[in-house]
Amino acid sequence: MRFASTLVILLLVLWDVGFAQSHSVLSREDFPSYFVFGAGTSAYQVEGAAAEDGRSQSMWDIGTHSGLMPSAGNGDVAADQYHKYKEDVKLLTDTGLDAYRMSISWSRLLPNGRGAINPKGLEYYNNLINELTDHGIEPHVTLYHLNHPQVLEDEYGGWLSPKMVEDFTAFADICFREFGDRVFYWTTINEPNVFALGAYDNGILPPLRCSEPFGLIKCRAGNSSVEPYIAVHHTLLAHSSVATLYREKYQAKQHGWIGLNVYGVWASPLSNSSADALAAQRAMDFFNGWILSPILFGDYPECMKKNVGPRLPSFTVFQSEQIKGSFDFIGLNHYLTFYAQDTSNDPKPELRDFSIDMSATLASVGKNDTASGQVPPGMDLPTSPWGLYNLLENIKQTYGNPPIYIQENGYGQPYNETLNDTARVDYVIAYLNATLEAIRNGSNTRGYILWSFLDVYELLSGYQTRYGLYHVDFKDENRKRTPKYSAHWFTNFLKKKKMKLETVLKAMD
Repeated sequence: MRFASTLVILLLVLWDVGFAQSHSVLSREDFPSYFVFGAGTSAYQVEGAAAEDGRSQSMWDIGTHSGLMPSAGNGDVAADQYHKYKEDVKLLTDTGLDAYRMSISWSRLLPNGRGAINPKGLEYYNNLINELTDHGIEPHVTLYHLNHPQVLEDEYGGWLSPKMVEDFTAFADICFREFGDRVFYWTTINEPNVFALGAYDNGILPPLRCSEPFGLIKCRAGNSSVEPYIAVHHTLLAHSSVATLYREKYQAKQHGWIGLNVYGVWASPLSNSSADALAAQRAMDFFNGWILSPILFGDYPECMKKNVGPRLPSFTVFQSEQIKGSFDFIGLNHYLTFYAQDTSNDPKPELRDFSIDMSATLASVGKNDTASGQVPPGMDLPTSPWGLYNLLENIKQTYGNPPIYIQENGYGQPYNETLNDTARVDYVIAYLNATLEAIRNGSNTRGYILWSFLDVYELLSGYQTRYGLYHVDFKDENRKRTPKYSAHWFTNFLKKKKMKLETVLKAMD
């Protein structure tokens, strides 16, 4: 999922390709032998078959058919991986990837949200996981990629209710039991920070909740000042419950690892003033620390507790102890770097939302950003690899250098992009070099999973933006896959060939 910021964004057009220009030669041999290279998708974005074989409606089915979302289209068919998974596993194998990051559709496995397992859903995920492992591809499975059965939303409001903790834990229990003999990397929840902001602050993600004047859509229900904090609180409790379950019931016999994903940003001060330096730290605390501080230290950052006040839920002593250390690794999604400017002395309205609580304005660093705070459909994301380097350094120094898997990083281009996606190759080279520099400086980063393996239904831009190594013809009933130059480059890279970009392109002609 791509998401820039929910805040007011200043337009700064800066283009940083220093890493790509100075490090055009790169190979797999440069990285530690244990380092994992992969590519990813998520269930709703790639599977299709939305109404087949017993799958119930998810909140994304409802949201995309409501006419309220900024993205056009839906995932009814998407890239049709449900029917083409064998072909896709062959492509993963041909590319030379170690891992495939995927998610499990709660609606496909448990159509009622709880209770009876859908046998066809169970069969599909067993088939996919078997196909991956039979071909030497490690499945990295995310249990919740921003999508749950609509029946739970209708029954009690989804993540706004503590009932989700119990139901999500039961869903995870089934996944561990049925797939844990072959799956060794489990991520509980994808981007709870961005999900809360998109779904409950500005209302552009299902369940499309927000309140005036903060919504970016016409708000039908919600409270932007309170609900994002409640939703994150319940996702953190659900994560810790699931991590505890895995460790107590499954880990000793299945020998796997469990973690939580966070959308990580890097914020630099806009000026040399101490106020802007503090604003940058607040921005990092509100985006990254909102998730990382509880799982590392057992509580929210102090600046959040101070600024948000009683609207920020509190952990009980038991909850704090359970959530602290509830991970074996951290999954990191990273796309954007920002400048931060202090706004703590600006007049505040009586109503408050996340951006006001943060008391900082974020100015996006990079190419093709806009004042809206979102990257428009069809535009590529900024390239600021030094932001990833700084972010990995910050996590190392602030949070005790935990194991990290970069689970999303990628480059979007317009729907009509050509197969000659050299800009994507430049982007990947730049960010891989940033990652390598951080590792050489002591970062405990253990893998890089590119977004995305295929062109998919993008959660903010639908089919208007492509991130895939493989082009998918969405006008073709068969959803034909075609490798882009980036797929060829990645294959050469993974085969340990030191080749400059121009050499790869010449070889492909």
